[in-house]
Amino acid sequence: MEQTIQEFFHDFKQDLLAGAEASNSFQLSQFVETVADELMDTGFLEGFELCHYRAQRGMRVDGYWFNDEGALDLFVADFDCREELASLTGTDVDSAFKRVAKFFDASKSKELFKDLEETAPEYGLSRQIYDRGRAIRKVNFYLFSERALSGRVSAIEDGEISGVPASYHIWDVSRLQRQQSSRGHKEILDINFPETYGAGISCLPAHLGSDTYKSYLIVIPATMLSSMYEKYGARLLEQNVRCFLQARGNVNKGIRSTIINEPQMFFAYNNGITATAQEVEVRQGDAGLEVVRMKDLQIVNGGQTTASLFHTSRKDKASLEGIFVQMKLSVIDSEQSEVVVPRISEYANTQNRVNAADFFSNHPFHIRMEEFSRRIWAPAQQGALRETKWFYERARGQYADAQSKLTQGEKKKFQAENPKPQMFTKTDLAKFENVWDENPRFVNLGAQKNFAQYAKRIGSEWEKSSEGFSEFYYKRAIARAILFRKTEKLVSAQPWYNGGYRANVVAYTLALLGHYASMHNKSIDFMRIWNVQFISSDLERALEITSELVHDEITLPQQGISNVTEWCKKEGCWQRLRERSDRLDDLLPQGFKDSLVSKEAIQNEKKQARKVQKMDDGIEAQKQILDIPATKWTALLQQCRTKGLLSQKEVGIVNVATKMPSKIPTEKQCLVLVELLERVKGEGIVV
Repeated sequence: MEQTIQEFFHDFKQDLLAGAEASNSFQLSQFVETVADELMDTGFLEGFELCHYRAQRGMRVDGYWFNDEGALDLFVADFDCREELASLTGTDVDSAFKRVAKFFDASKSKELFKDLEETAPEYGLSRQIYDRGRAIRKVNFYLFSERALSGRVSAIEDGEISGVPASYHIWDVSRLQRQQSSRGHKEILDINFPETYGAGISCLPAHLGSDTYKSYLIVIPATMLSSMYEKYGARLLEQNVRCFLQARGNVNKGIRSTIINEPQMFFAYNNGITATAQEVEVRQGDAGLEVVRMKDLQIVNGGQTTASLFHTSRKDKASLEGIFVQMKLSVIDSEQSEVVVPRISEYANTQNRVNAADFFSNHPFHIRMEEFSRRIWAPAQQGALRETKWFYERARGQYADAQSKLTQGEKKKFQAENPKPQMFTKTDLAKFENVWDENPRFVNLGAQKNFAQYAKRIGSEWEKSSEGFSEFYYKRAIARAILFRKTEKLVSAQPWYNGGYRANVVAYTLALLGHYASMHNKSIDFMRIWNVQFISSDLERALEITSELVHDEITLPQQGISNVTEWCKKEGCWQRLRERSDRLDDLLPQGFKDSLVSKEAIQNEKKQARKVQKMDDGIEAQKQILDIPATKWTALLQQCRTKGLLSQKEVGIVNVATKMPSKIPTEKQCLVLVELLERVKGEGIVV
């Protein structure tokens, strides 16, 4: 049964209170970060930085993000810890947008930063708006509200502030509910081409003789594609492509050169784009068949072509008139999209196999982490009577979905076993891991870019050997999660903390402490943290000391950089902090130093865990192989021989499988057979 808006508001409020308590945050900060996280996960936003500022002069801002395309997102919150759901009126909306627009105008045109405290987050934001000046080509204003928007409020027309085009977006409780309850947890794009762009797009049906799905070959004007990218941004790109683009962030030089120097040859030189949609509407036009509407359009390959067209037209003032791009469009309904779309994306991005394919939620790494999280009980905390689990959300919405069909009693039991504060996502895992692997700069780039870097590294390591991702790896990741979340809480409680840069301080605090231990050929004892599910008072004190040192350092950026969050994204910031790590020697408590364990002991533990994982993999492979009848192995052997796909060794192993159950392949042979099954799938052979 679908939740009412009142029920959703109540649950949202409870989650908010629990989150604020768990991280020692103010409810306002927790509110804006919760909504921003939701929008980042679903592609509406690229990133978010917290920045609360209120002035007597009617100005307000609660967060911001500068993206790579010259756009600035500014956020303002309508939040007052309301107990009951209330209505958000047109007057309230106008008032909120006026305040944040006034902050932008004063920063860009009136040198507001000169009146602000230099170490405060609002100074960095205001100064950066002023410094970037004309480079800001668009400002997007977002209102996050804990109220429900009145039905009498209509859409706010785009406008202009200080000579910069401005758009207005409202995310109220009703829209958040729709967002979370829709399949796949995202608001679906629905583009009507004649209405939006004045014309349909010429196409040819390419699904002749196929009843499986429809597909079209389309020639789309580059002006239209660029305009769509400007309007919808990251929402247009399938998540894996979005992550990949953010990991690279550069304009393809070849594409740029063709646009500027040989626009008439673009169609000939460019590979075009691959896209999917849930629904496509076509009609007979004057020049033949044309697409007039697409629902849930996603570019699964060609994100860089799309972004490069947009950037080149903006930055180089190059005309896109007369340039056309070929598009291969597959119509995949919502039931199949979660399985089929990532596969299309994976196969279409073969040239970037590790870089692109590893982002999928169905990658074996994520499946293994999910399996560990559902199976392994975390030890009971001191004073607690029961053990619990840490719930890994491999795919978005799994935690809510797991409870959707439970009775009230079953729901309570599930939440007791899988507490909400112990739920973590792929982007959370990337944060917990990257700070310890001396990659804190990536964590400061924002959730999606950090995840892209993590996925690239994990994908590469998995290809070499998957055995390293063992129970030890999982338990260590949970220990790091405990440390990360405890550090967030500690930083918020420090007397020097003024409400800004917490994310930056946390990332660099953990990284610096890890670097200090490494310098002494030692490591934090993560297994001890896993075993007790909390951190010692000595480690707590070490975190407090290190976080103060980090805060003092990052708030004095390198000359020429005015924004602390921008400074934290640069390699120079981490370099300077590493150079200061020797100061910790005299500051850190002896109890903390004594608790560090040798790297040799950690390596031995890892080695043992790898052996166990190897054994587990073998048992799992044997189960999988034994489930396939011998007759199917005989058929596979014939097909593979015809196509010349097997080595002599593989022929021998498949021969053993054809004799089951009288002869059973060993665990080692089963691992070879599992890999073989995966490989021949690409040749169209499926058992």
